[in-house]
Amino acid sequence: MATLSRTASKLFYYARNFARDRAPQSLFRDRLAGRLEQARLSGKTVRERLNYYNKLQQPFAPSPDAVPVGELQNSSSMYYYDLKEFARYFDPGLLIDYKFGDVVDVPEVPRIVKDRPIGDDNANGVLMKLNKFRHFYMPPDSVPFAAKRPMVVWRGHLNNPLRTRFVEKAAGLPICDAGSHKADAPDGYRKPFLNIEQQRRYRYIVSLEGNDVATNLKWIMSSNSLCLMPEPTYETWFAESKVEPNVHYVPLEPDFSDLVDKVAYFEKHPDEAERITAAANAYCREFHNEPVEQAISLLVLYKYFALSGQIKPDTEVWRFIAG
Repeated sequence: MATLSRTASKLFYYARNFARDRAPQSLFRDRLAGRLEQARLSGKTVRERLNYYNKLQQPFAPSPDAVPVGELQNSSSMYYYDLKEFARYFDPGLLIDYKFGDVVDVPEVPRIVKDRPIGDDNANGVLMKLNKFRHFYMPPDSVPFAAKRPMVVWRGHLNNPLRTRFVEKAAGLPICDAGSHKADAPDGYRKPFLNIEQQRRYRYIVSLEGNDVATNLKWIMSSNSLCLMPEPTYETWFAESKVEPNVHYVPLEPDFSDLVDKVAYFEKHPDEAERITAAANAYCREFHNEPVEQAISLLVLYKYFALSGQIKPDTEVWRFIAG
């Protein structure tokens, strides 16, 4: 049933965005002022998140790679639809610099991206909520922590040393069900595919970064299972750098030498495990307020276009952004 529901949601996602592309785009541009006014009245949290995603402070010129809003490419992808959902509110002639897909380095120029390395010097990576159908799928979990299987689970592609190191460590541990369902996985590390619902039957789910961020972090933290992971090094709209160890997740050493001890501890202290899962659930709920998510998305782009000198900012809106 969950698979059918997700499939239906995907069909609706494409149908809705296809219809938006076919509608007169002037309808959206006519609504921009009103939507910005609503965003301006949204409060401190919106401003803080806006300036976290778009850290730019100084004026800049669009790079030679920038394209007009009305000519965004890759029109069949979710990245395109997620950016166009808000870019369409602005003049189609405004230039925007963006990069779809996984971004492992901070761009040399201000650019709209899905993710960026965590750090103090990553302002050129301007975050938008891209590929959100995949990355922000956070289904509810009705099974309490105590009723789950007292084991550790992980599934994924062995596409970096961290993941391989974890599977090697887990291979000899009876408390772990870890491996890759991919055909190219070594024989000793190959495991049957487990969907999200099946993985959430375990008390402990490990989250490991792949090409960039760990896609499963969001649905683990929205479940009643305990998230275990090394400290993240990349961030998306989920603001992974604000996810706190021992508050929202259980930290693991990069060599996973503490895995057994951490599980043993929480088996003896389930109340602490439930405290962490409750805090993780609360963190995830912040991203379910759709009006707020839309307000921040518009403001991220508004700030980008204003600092690039392409629009003259409204005094009140800019005062709100600047705080």
